[in-house]
Amino acid sequence: VQLQASGGGLVQAGGSLRLSCAASGRTFSSYIMGWFRQAPGKEREFVAGIKWTCDYTYYADSVKGRFTISRDSAKNTVYLQMNSLKLEDTAVYYCASNIVPRGATPRLHYEYDYWGQGTQVTVSS
Repeated sequence: VQLQASGGGLVQAGGSLRLSCAASGRTFSSYIMGWFRQAPGKEREFVAGIKWTCDYTYYADSVKGRFTISRDSAKNTVYLQMNSLKLEDTAVYYCASNIVPRGATPRLHYEYDYWGQGTQVTVSS
């Protein structure tokens, strides 16, 4: 599985960005796709996840109501729409995937086997 993240950039606080993660190399019917982020000096943290087959989504409390994860099956692409961005959202954002058991909602980075390269999101005041 290959993942390619894009869409990061510099945005003012309160603004919006949409990240994309293009997936290739395998069918994704059993996969979960997730977004993580890592700020300087901090651990990589879960942001949002989506189950490929049923569109079930789940979020970290810090982004709930502001970020939306979605997918386009035809394009094998997962998106992260980020609205009302805050300074503390500044980080390198990574997309990740893995096959998980039915009902699982992984939030820990070691629960994901496949990772894309990061894309920098910088929120300025």
